Amino acid sequence: MEIHHLSWISHLIEAWFHVHPPDHIVMAVFAALFLSGFSVWFRRRISVGNPGRLQLVLEAIVGGLLSLLRENVGPKGRSFLGLVGTLALFIWVSNLLGLVPWFSSPTVSINMPVGCALVAFLYYNWQGIRAQGARKYFAHFLGPSPYLAVVMLPVEAISHLSRILSLSVRLFGNIFGEELVVIVLTFLVPFVVPLPMMAFGVFGSTLQAFVFTMLTVIYLGGAVAAEEH
Repeated sequence: MEIHHLSWISHLIEAWFHVHPPDHIVMAVFAALFLSGFSVWFRRRISVGNPGRLQLVLEAIVGGLLSLLRENVGPKGRSFLGLVGTLALFIWVSNLLGLVPWFSSPTVSINMPVGCALVAFLYYNWQGIRAQGARKYFAHFLGPSPYLAVVMLPVEAISHLSRILSLSVRLFGNIFGEELVVIVLTFLVPFVVPLPMMAFGVFGSTLQAFVFTMLTVIYLGGAVAAEEH
């Protein structure tokens, strides 16, 4: 399910190359290129002695992510900042794109949240295998007793696989709902509703990016917890 309104970038691609790429793919690539370009631009403006407001904001974001990783993963949580931070910023920017005129949010299509959820799922399982070894990691799926393995294995497998559904549907449902409400209310009351709803959209987009990131960190902490103990 998807709100179909092509961004102007999609129209340009269709006009120039005579192809019709899915709108959420185009906007996801745009979000990735935007973040990459911003990082290159901002890197040259980092100052240790005289940080600007933007640098202070970004340092606060990084500090918050590091604190979240330390609390849920432990002392080695900093090593996971690369993927967790990238995922958090990508989802946040993708959510906010839907609030910009002539743009659309990639996460308004279920395909993009599912893709992000799969990345998180594969990453935390891979880190769990690296931390504990494959045999020890998958032994947790069998439960504390061999007699319970027949019951515990399908339960644990369903529990872990359901995390993909939980992460993706929560993100998709909230962003889809926000964008749909903004479109409907803007059509009904075009000069009154948009600004308050835009503010609500910024809050909701930020909240959903945080929830997705927090759950990913919690799953990651659970996967590597045995190593810390």
